[in-house]
Amino acid sequence: MQSKILGRTGLEVPIVSFGTAFLARVMGADGHFLPGVDEDVGVENVVAAIEAGCTLVDTAPLYGNTVSEKIIGRALRERPDLAEKCTVTTKVGRSGNEYDFSFDGVMQQVEDSQERLGLDAFDVLYIHDPMDFPMQQVMAKDGALGALRKLQDEGVVRFVGIAANDPDSNGPYIDTGEFDASVVPDAWSLLNRTADTFIFPGAEKHNVGIALATPLERGLLATGPLPGHSYVNRNFSQAILDRVGRIKALCDDYGFPLVAASLQWCTRHPLIATAICGGRNKEETIQNAEAGSIEIPEAFWDDLEPLIQDWDQGHVVKVGKT
Repeated sequence: MQSKILGRTGLEVPIVSFGTAFLARVMGADGHFLPGVDEDVGVENVVAAIEAGCTLVDTAPLYGNTVSEKIIGRALRERPDLAEKCTVTTKVGRSGNEYDFSFDGVMQQVEDSQERLGLDAFDVLYIHDPMDFPMQQVMAKDGALGALRKLQDEGVVRFVGIAANDPDSNGPYIDTGEFDASVVPDAWSLLNRTADTFIFPGAEKHNVGIALATPLERGLLATGPLPGHSYVNRNFSQAILDRVGRIKALCDDYGFPLVAASLQWCTRHPLIATAICGGRNKEETIQNAEAGSIEIPEAFWDDLEPLIQDWDQGHVVKVGKT
């Protein structure tokens, strides 16, 4: 697995990391989630990810309403050898439909995450989805940032980050220079250049490490278009599906999977340290990890450019929040 440095944190991270927003959720063949979770499958997935080289595991209390953290904690307890090899990052401020960016609230949230994950300390903790709250409140001494600074003083967390769901909300937090890293969703992929406007200027100025979320556009950029398939929180025009089909055909000509090009195109950007992606099962997770190790010739990127330049982002429609 190739690796990069996560901005000013200095942390060396794999270019493909393991995302757990939908960990243990069961998905049907049509792309819709089925009721319930399978925790055993979730544990297998975590173990497979770390063993395959995705040693950065990203989670949050929001994911599965704390189920994701619990499954990761179980996996690391069952495989303590893997716990020594990986970095787990989690978030504060949001759990389910409840938000709490107060000092006391965040302190309690971190304590709860420590218990679920079985961890005493974290390399990075992110403030999660503060879009609908005043920035002054979130960043106050008696707010979320104040709590994380206190936890830094106590040695519970090394670095603080921001992880807002919307790029136009993430950007202003990055611009403050107060954050060492940022999880950035819905802003950069073969189909999306939003980060050029909202994210990259501030990240470059302050050397903020970027962990890119949704690099595969909910799976479209992993498999290519699938007949009758739907994508979580996404509607794609036929024009964009056709474009992705042509990109996949180019990958086929070169002899490597679309997912490898999709992920490595993202992490070729100097500001992006890692691309976060999850798999429905351990097979998909291993495939994602292997995508970070495939050597892609420079000629491919030259041939790809005409297929992705001058792209009208209006063809990608995000539906709802995640």
